[in-house]
Amino acid sequence: MSIETETGVTLPFERFWDWVLDHTNCILSVGTEESWLYDAEALHWVLFSEDNGTPVVQLILGKRLVGEMVLDTTDLMHVQVLPDPENVDRGAFLFKVLGGTKSAPRVRYTFQLAHGLENMPTQHVAGLKH
Repeated sequence: MSIETETGVTLPFERFWDWVLDHTNCILSVGTEESWLYDAEALHWVLFSEDNGTPVVQLILGKRLVGEMVLDTTDLMHVQVLPDPENVDRGAFLFKVLGGTKSAPRVRYTFQLAHGLENMPTQHVAGLKH
């Protein structure tokens, strides 16, 4: 299944990953075509890279792992940043991680955050969610 490339800011996945590591309290959801993890008041996000560099997204309740996504980065091209059309009033943004081939790109992962790249606070207060 291929997609039409939508207008918006694009950036390399590595740059996005480095940036989102500092914005875990801003994540509203992370998903693929098959599965989604959604934020809730009692949950928190943990993002890290394994020793081999593989990105991992975890959703934790207390000390219990609720959900985990291990991201396959072998064919990722870039990340497309767009305002979330279903949550314009909340100011949410979608970060669509595109993979596949240039002739047939597809959305491999989607990160929904409470804000976009521009007009971001320079420092987030730990423990507080947007």
